[in-house]
Amino acid sequence: MKKFLKLLLLIPIAYSSVQAKEAHLHSKKALGKALYSDKSLSKNRKMSCATCHHKKRAFIDIRESSIGHMAAFSADEQFIGDRNVPTASYASFIPAFHAVIEDGETSYVGGQFLDGRAKDLKEQAKGPFLNPIEMQMPSKEAVMARVMEKKKYKKAFKKIYGKNIFSNTDKSYDALADAIAKFEKSKIFSPFNSKYDKFLKGKKRLSSEALRGLLLFSDSTRANCIACHPLTSNNGKGSLFTDFTYDNIGVPVNRKLRALNGKGETFIDHGLLDNPNVHDVKFDGAFRVSTLRNIAKTAPYMHNGVFKELKTVIHFYNTRDVEGAINPETGEPWRDAEVPETVNRTELGDLGLSEREENDIVAFLKTLTDKRHTKKEHSNK
Repeated sequence: MKKFLKLLLLIPIAYSSVQAKEAHLHSKKALGKALYSDKSLSKNRKMSCATCHHKKRAFIDIRESSIGHMAAFSADEQFIGDRNVPTASYASFIPAFHAVIEDGETSYVGGQFLDGRAKDLKEQAKGPFLNPIEMQMPSKEAVMARVMEKKKYKKAFKKIYGKNIFSNTDKSYDALADAIAKFEKSKIFSPFNSKYDKFLKGKKRLSSEALRGLLLFSDSTRANCIACHPLTSNNGKGSLFTDFTYDNIGVPVNRKLRALNGKGETFIDHGLLDNPNVHDVKFDGAFRVSTLRNIAKTAPYMHNGVFKELKTVIHFYNTRDVEGAINPETGEPWRDAEVPETVNRTELGDLGLSEREENDIVAFLKTLTDKRHTKKEHSNK
């Protein structure tokens, strides 16, 4: 009798546990989290959003190619893209793509992808499923058919977006992207808990090297990094270290990548000019200024992953236009820009920094790493 009574007492607990499992997708964020990591939504069921934007590496691609961590493998790993995977960290703070007109001059700000072709996170989330060199699904209908294979998704979509959500493919596909975007806006992507954030709150000290780097970074007469990577914040949480504008900084072709993806020697990545909303040739070869948060953990660098080390990037900014300056990764002079006609020659290229000053800036940039990605945290896992 006593055993029977104990079993009766356990029934509500067991029922509550079942309810919790069933209820875990009853919010956009929870649904988006599940969809974000679901490999079944790709052609060969081998790729998810998390494949190219994995939390273990500050939301960039964790896979390896013969030239190191690189962008945009296809679902079957037969094709490789031409651009480096941008981090999804702090991407929710990128403003919608828009034009700015000042003194009769037009410039562009924001947008997802490195050329801003997706207005916002929701539009960005729609792209990879149908991209022939990413998840490779043939149509929206095919993607949603995969979604509807799982009862938990069908139930969640109807609960959140309405019982008739699957009657219209465009609306259900929009809901899919909306849920993923909601998840990407969660704190796991944007914790604002780096050593620098704690330094600003008086909870951490920076090394002398990092402090010197911060001074150089913010000095408009020296490195002047703040010209494109401002320290100021307008979101109430912390700086994103980007003004979200577009610039051609003279990055050379990644020859190893081109040899792998077969684009050929005549192919040119026109950057912002490939955005269907942009037609002015002065933006040829320009790419969106990326966040510097977690920059020490998101190698390779530049829009095409041409540089392996953060120190190389700083040396490039410092000496790109200095005759005889050497790329430390190749032992050869810096190669010409992919699109030389529109290169920014006024704010970088010959900064006159010493090697120690370059190292100091690198030391500062390392303080922008989220707590999750620090060595100390990894050693405790």
